[in-house]
Amino acid sequence: MIDALIQGRIHGQPAQRTSKIGKPFAVCKVRVATGVEESIFCNVIAFDDAVVTALLAMGDGDAVALAGVLTPKVWIDKQGEARPVLDLVAHQLLTPYHVNRKRRAVAKDDTSRSSSSPRPPMPDNDLPDDDLNF
Repeated sequence: MIDALIQGRIHGQPAQRTSKIGKPFAVCKVRVATGVEESIFCNVIAFDDAVVTALLAMGDGDAVALAGVLTPKVWIDKQGEARPVLDLVAHQLLTPYHVNRKRRAVAKDDTSRSSSSPRPPMPDNDLPDDDLNF
């Protein structure tokens, strides 16, 4: 088992399926860049309701970051060459929409905090600037 975070773009349209016990889940493919012009496909399956809903709202080419359990595999193409593929059981999902929403919430919180109770000033550093080596 590999705990992983992958980032890529949805390839095709995510689909909803139903398990034998009647619970909905989502599947999709994500194209993950591995180099300048190289990429690998990751087969994604999600059972968590929030991740399923978010995946089903996405479309072909949408950027996404997924966290979950990763399993590397190999398949043989029509020419007989071995090709890598990844399978991911996604537990968390992050999209540009989620990032923008969080940024707006933080900005709103900062403005409400600054208007209600100003932050204390930062303490002066005892070291002169030229003594700071990074």
